[in-house]
Amino acid sequence: MSDLTRLTAAELATALTAGEVSSVEVTQAHLDRIAAVDGDVHAFLNVDAEGALGEAAAVDAARAAGEKLHPLAGVPVAVKDVVVTKGQVTTAGSKILEGWVPPYDATLVTRLRQARMPILGKTNMDEFAMGSSTEHSAYGPTRNPWDLDRIPGGSGGGSAAAVAAYEAPLAIGTDTGGSIRQPAAVTGTVGVKPTYGSVSRYGLIALASSLDQAGPCTRTVLDAGLLHDVIGGHDPRDSTSLPEPAPSYADAARQGAAGDLQGLRVGVVNELGGEGYDPGVRDAFQKALDTMVAAGADVVEVSCPSFSAALAAYYLILPSEASSNLAKFDGMRYGLRVEPSEGPVTAERVMAATRGAGFGDEVKRRIILGTYALSAGYYDAYYGSAQKVRTLIQRDFAAAFEQADVLVSPTTPTTAFPLGSKLEDPLAMYLNDVATIPANLAGVPGLSLPSGLSDDGLPAGIQILAPARQDARLYAVGAALEALLLQQWGGPLLAHAPELAVAR
Repeated sequence: MSDLTRLTAAELATALTAGEVSSVEVTQAHLDRIAAVDGDVHAFLNVDAEGALGEAAAVDAARAAGEKLHPLAGVPVAVKDVVVTKGQVTTAGSKILEGWVPPYDATLVTRLRQARMPILGKTNMDEFAMGSSTEHSAYGPTRNPWDLDRIPGGSGGGSAAAVAAYEAPLAIGTDTGGSIRQPAAVTGTVGVKPTYGSVSRYGLIALASSLDQAGPCTRTVLDAGLLHDVIGGHDPRDSTSLPEPAPSYADAARQGAAGDLQGLRVGVVNELGGEGYDPGVRDAFQKALDTMVAAGADVVEVSCPSFSAALAAYYLILPSEASSNLAKFDGMRYGLRVEPSEGPVTAERVMAATRGAGFGDEVKRRIILGTYALSAGYYDAYYGSAQKVRTLIQRDFAAAFEQADVLVSPTTPTTAFPLGSKLEDPLAMYLNDVATIPANLAGVPGLSLPSGLSDDGLPAGIQILAPARQDARLYAVGAALEALLLQQWGGPLLAHAPELAVAR
């Protein structure tokens, strides 16, 4: 059999079911790959080789005994370090949680375990998911496998880089303003932000509770659907969890893979393109759009005027919710505790010392901004106004989906930028999420898949958006476009990545 790390999750599942390979062999192959290249990429913060191999051996024994197993049983997965995982250190990329081992599993981790999927380890991220480059991790940056001097996106750059570098066939990310889709775009992978509430948030270390959503990071649309099927569904422990049963997203992807887009109404959002977008990114997007038209899609232009205010509204809502959510990190109950070097040891001074040492600059910046926006005298002017903009964005989406079945745009304005190039300019960093943020504010699902190579030889992504609860439509359209693009490229876009320190 060919190199196991190059197979998709669907291919691995088929081989495992047929007895052509064991889960131990598959898991060990990925652990070997991590050992070989992660010193350069730094996609993982913690690797649980013993636990992953133990679960893999148990799956092999169960399969040999004739037990009925989940289709993905034995296929390994990586999990973003913002997801609580019992028995594994979970830090959210922050010093304030250094060494913390949770006593329980997030719901999505429970579902991964129920599917008997070995968990390889926890992936690197911007601290508390605040960032667009994975440079704000307290444990050092992750690097893009396409070019080790460039960022892999953020905040979930570790998950995307692990998949792009063939260290894991599947990974879990979280998306608060684009943190699954933006890393997917700049690493040539597939990332999906599900409808808000369709994947449980129980056990996610909260950043902004009304925006956070976990989802899959993969190399194909079908793999994303397979993983989404595992982690999705109602959870009574999450008060925002949608109650209705979900369809099979993998089946939707399989149906869409024929590449037939006849009669599909595709809306191009005027406000998500143009000025500020690299010409190469726009060209790749246009070629992908032309491919959809050639397959029978009808393209219409739609206007969502409130999208122009989405970035400003987001950077008031998110910091406000973050300032509330992060108040629990006080040095009193768990995580880091720093006592003042001199003077009395009071609760207030311990909190100040702990937060000063435990939080990074970006986290402090957003906490201060959020606390100010929520303060008496400014609440209505800032946070209240931002929520009104959010309502307008939801109305714009509703109007746009009356004209189109799906909306499309470039996922990001640029390709992966050099490490360190935007650290001194937070506003420039924030602009990387300009196309992805509206979906989080409205709660609608979004999918990013590779649209081609920009003129700098780096991958660009196309974003597909669907109405809330219509995630299956995303998978059908995404799989159709993916199939058509793969025919043009002669194989996956990742196959065109240059030879780097990360040996292909």
